[in-house]
Amino acid sequence: MFYGSPLAVVIRQGLVVAAGSQEAAVFNSMQTPSLGVVILAAGDGTRMHSTLPKVLHPACGLPLVEHVLRTAAVVGATERVLVLAPTTLDQLQAHYGDTLRYAVQHERRGTAHALLQAHPLLAGKVDRVLVLYGADPTMRPRSVQQLVALLDQPGVVGATTTFTPPSPTGYGRIIRDPAGHFVQIVEERNATPEQRQIREVNQGVVAYNAAWLWEHLAQLRPNEHTGEFYLTDLVEQAVGEHGPGAIATLHLMDPTEGLGVNDRVQLAEVEVVLRERTLHSLMLGGVTVVDPSHTYVDMDVSVGQDTVLLPGTILRGATTIGANCVIGPHSVIENCTIGIGCVVRNSVLEDAIMEDGSNIGPFSHLRKGAHLGPRVHVGNFGEVNRSVLHDGVKMGHFSYIGDADVGAGTNIGAGTITANYDGKNKNRTVIGAGVFIGSDSIIIAPRTIGAGARTGAGSVVNRDVDPDATVVGVPARQIKRKPPAVPPPEQ
Repeated sequence: MFYGSPLAVVIRQGLVVAAGSQEAAVFNSMQTPSLGVVILAAGDGTRMHSTLPKVLHPACGLPLVEHVLRTAAVVGATERVLVLAPTTLDQLQAHYGDTLRYAVQHERRGTAHALLQAHPLLAGKVDRVLVLYGADPTMRPRSVQQLVALLDQPGVVGATTTFTPPSPTGYGRIIRDPAGHFVQIVEERNATPEQRQIREVNQGVVAYNAAWLWEHLAQLRPNEHTGEFYLTDLVEQAVGEHGPGAIATLHLMDPTEGLGVNDRVQLAEVEVVLRERTLHSLMLGGVTVVDPSHTYVDMDVSVGQDTVLLPGTILRGATTIGANCVIGPHSVIENCTIGIGCVVRNSVLEDAIMEDGSNIGPFSHLRKGAHLGPRVHVGNFGEVNRSVLHDGVKMGHFSYIGDADVGAGTNIGAGTITANYDGKNKNRTVIGAGVFIGSDSIIIAPRTIGAGARTGAGSVVNRDVDPDATVVGVPARQIKRKPPAVPPPEQ
């Protein structure tokens, strides 16, 4: 099953609204009242069993916290504060630098205590505070915007998200009065048997009037069982002061928006949800995905109309694919730019470029710096590395072209190798336009082969070759070309 709005056709920035849509305009125009976002990410993440902070583990090509940061940007946050543990501060700062503000929770004393660490950075600067979680990447920007908009209602000082998961076990239950007003969150360990039957649970994302929030955070008391300070206790404070309705709720109809990550099992679950949303958006935008259950596309990938993604295709990073391409089956493409009408069959491409009408495979490899010009053909079991193959080059199977510039219209015979490494340095080969390289030729770089030249099958080229010359042998020596055969005169 696929989740997502039917307008969700923009995935380049990981968004779920269509460019130019009314929703996007609303997101971009919400400038007042000002909004600060605090992202809580100070958990130890011990269940991940990793040296990498939990929030930096990737899902659908982006760190978990990056999904959350992009949501904060879409909903118009003017300030973004990341609350971290002292043990993860250096790694997050190394990743994001000065694009964020950082607060450190030196003691793990609950969610309210974590939020209070952001107070010095936000007090007096924003009118509203939105609290997100660094390892909860699946909540849509539209839902977050709807949550914040609930603060516009008279008498509302805060708003929280709820959802109905397949199983409520482990979640705090949402308690409502007979009129349906939200009045309390009861944690499962404190719930009565009747309360445990409630299926609506606390998802945890909240938004508050900033002045009310900072005043009442300081009034919270530690939980009698754990000694920690919890954001959920603000609900009873607000209801006690302002009556039922003081805390509004947004019920997330799609339960996948309530998912978070505590271990690698949940990381895989989140990956599936984000991937399904991404493929759903692609298909609505005109891309054919033959088997979505076996197609993997990162959120920053762009794919053109009428392109076909065959099973086993993996598109990673900032890959861009043009229209009318056929990709796969079983191809891996990472950080590549692929033009219009290209074909990639059972091949691996990394940091490479394929211009319009080029094709590769099956079972070939474009390594970093490979550039195929228009209408270039790379056959099966070929490899191109830090090389440019210009317009119309034909490269046969079982060939390796490394550190080379190959002129337009050249034919590279099967089994050709540019021997670019001399044991110390990588050396370049320049092959002119219209050259014919015979099968099993070895070109020992650095070498220049002039335009229109030819090498015989099995030649070992250890000298430069003049334009229009023909060389053969081991080592290759120039020979005179035989004139073309003249047909006998007709009788």
